[in-house]
Amino acid sequence: MFSFTRAVTAKRDYYEVLSVERGAATADIKRAYRKLAMQHHPDRNPGNKEAEERFKEAAEAFEVLSDDDKRKLYDQYGHEGPSRAGFSGFQGTDEIFSRFGDLFGDLFGNLGGFAGGRRGGPQRGQDLKTRVVIPFSEAVVGIEREVTIPRRDPCEECDGSGAAAGTKPQACSTCNGQGQVIHRQGFFTVQTACPRCHGEGQIIASPCRGCSGTGVVQKETTLKLSIPAGVDDGQTLRIPGRGMAGSKGGPAGNLYVVVAVEADPRFQRDEFDIHSKVTISMVQAALGCTVKAASLHGDQDLEIEAGTQPGHIIVRKGKGIPVLGARGHGDHHVHVEVTVPSKLSGEQEEILRELAESLGEAVSEKKGFFSSLRKRKR
Repeated sequence: MFSFTRAVTAKRDYYEVLSVERGAATADIKRAYRKLAMQHHPDRNPGNKEAEERFKEAAEAFEVLSDDDKRKLYDQYGHEGPSRAGFSGFQGTDEIFSRFGDLFGDLFGNLGGFAGGRRGGPQRGQDLKTRVVIPFSEAVVGIEREVTIPRRDPCEECDGSGAAAGTKPQACSTCNGQGQVIHRQGFFTVQTACPRCHGEGQIIASPCRGCSGTGVVQKETTLKLSIPAGVDDGQTLRIPGRGMAGSKGGPAGNLYVVVAVEADPRFQRDEFDIHSKVTISMVQAALGCTVKAASLHGDQDLEIEAGTQPGHIIVRKGKGIPVLGARGHGDHHVHVEVTVPSKLSGEQEEILRELAESLGEAVSEKKGFFSSLRKRKR
C-alpha cells in the first residue's frame, strides 16, 4: 500500500546531486535543479535509462532540499529523514511532471509530451488529497482507519476506452490522430487544436452509455488505511495509484493522506521522545515515595528517590514513541514538580520549625494563626 521508507541502493548525497553547498539558499537549489532537469529531461534523452534515473534523482533531491521541513529532517537523519514527513521518493517521471508541472512549463514548454504524452493519448490521473484525524494514543500504537474519497474510476462497461461495447475509438481523419492541425497564413505556420476531435486525436463514433464517452465514472471509494505507529501531526501518507483514474488508459494519480494527531494534555511530544510531569509534596520529595504517573500504556507506579529536587527529570529509556520506519522507541522524560503547602496547622508549623532548627536553617519568626492560638491555650 504505502511506506515511509523504501529499499533502494545506496543513494548519493542530495547536496552532491545538485552540486550545491549545505547552506545553499532555496533560489540556488532551484537554479541547480533547473539545469539538471534541462540536461536529463526524458524528451531530450529518449530511451536513455541512465538519463531518466538522473532526472528522477535530481527531482528527489530538489523536493527535499527546497522544502524547509524535509531539508531539516534530511540534515539530521540523512535519507531516512524525509520519510518521516511522508516523502519516499518518486515512482516515475509522470509523478515528477505532475508535481513540478508549472516549473516544467517554464523550462520545456516547446518540447511537448512532458505531461503524459501528446494530447489524445493516455493521461495520468490527478492526485487526490484528504485528511484523517486520530487521537494521540492511536498515533503511538498505529491504527487502521477507513476513509471515503470521491474519485473517478475507469468505466467498467468500456474498460476506460469511452467506446461502446464492440467498438473502439478511431483515429481522427482530419488530423491523422495528432490532435493538432497546421494552418498556413502567408509566411507563417499556425498550429491549433483539431476542430473535429477537439485535440483528442481520436473520434468515438459510438460513446459508451455508462460514461458518456469519457472513459471514467464518478464514485465514492472507501479505503482502509494502516496508519503506522509513531506518525506525527501533519505528516502525509502517499498511497500510489489511489488518486483519480487516468484517461485513455493512463495511470491513476496518487492519494495523499494528511494525518492530524489530536493533542493529549498529559504529554508533550519532541520527535519520538515524550515529556510529562508528576507533582509531589516537599515531604515526599525529601523522604522518597511511590506515585502513580501517566505513561503511554496507562498509569504506572513511579519511584521517587529521597532527596529529589524540584525540576528533577526522570528519564525512562525506551518508553517513548516508536521510531517511525525504524526499530526502537524514544524516551519518556518525567518532570518532577514539588509543591509547598500554602497553609499549615499549628502542629505542622511547629514540626517544620523544629526541623529547621535541627538543620540550622534560619526561618521567619512570624508565626501562623494556629500556632499562636495553641500557645494562648497553654
